[in-house]
Amino acid sequence: MIRLVVVLAALLGVAAPAAAAPDSACEVAAQHARTDFRLPQVARAIADKKLDIVVVGSASSALIDSKKAYPARLEAKLASKLPGVAVRVQTFARPRETAAEMDQALPQILATAKPALTIWQTGTVEAMRRVDADDFSSTLEKGIERIKAAGSDVMLINPQYSPRTELMMDAPQYAEAIRIVALQHEIPVFDRFAIMRHWGELGTFDLNEITKKIDMAAKVHACLGALLAGMIVDSANLPAEPAQGNNK
Repeated sequence: MIRLVVVLAALLGVAAPAAAAPDSACEVAAQHARTDFRLPQVARAIADKKLDIVVVGSASSALIDSKKAYPARLEAKLASKLPGVAVRVQTFARPRETAAEMDQALPQILATAKPALTIWQTGTVEAMRRVDADDFSSTLEKGIERIKAAGSDVMLINPQYSPRTELMMDAPQYAEAIRIVALQHEIPVFDRFAIMRHWGELGTFDLNEITKKIDMAAKVHACLGALLAGMIVDSANLPAEPAQGNNK
């Protein structure tokens, strides 16, 4: 069951009809949805035929119709990629939620949902408020350790890209902070910023018109869900590192 907070002022915050994004449109940015870091808890959950995922952080990309937003698309795409696996994606995204505020909410979310994977979308609110980047990184590190201690894998999602807000906030600074923290903790990053910028540069989607065209918003979310699902499955399928002492 998807529980998605509605944010009327969100960049992609418009209702959308049922519209499937062509795979070719999604795949032009597929190179930005790859990682070398494995998701061991996800691999174990898939083997056990029950995969629970939570999406936390700011509600920076909610749609009024939550069934068309990327968490719902992710759930549907994972279910199709993983036949026989019960997939559930729950969303605990809240409007204007900073990473520090989400870090405080994590214990209850993790205890209740017991996810194999926690997807943390973050950085947008910090960019808007110009939060100190070092403080932001420290908060992420604490949250990641908290999530791992609860027995969940972690994947970070950086801010979304929009040419309309490019001059209003320094999203790349926070995307870079996310990248560095993820490397240090050896966890995947779903590079939403690079993916959307790539689409904009190629003209795959007109991101200047995204808030005005509800069908385009649905296609963008469908693509994000599809690419994210592929990245999760690929990460789970990476070979496990050999146990220490077994190398010969």
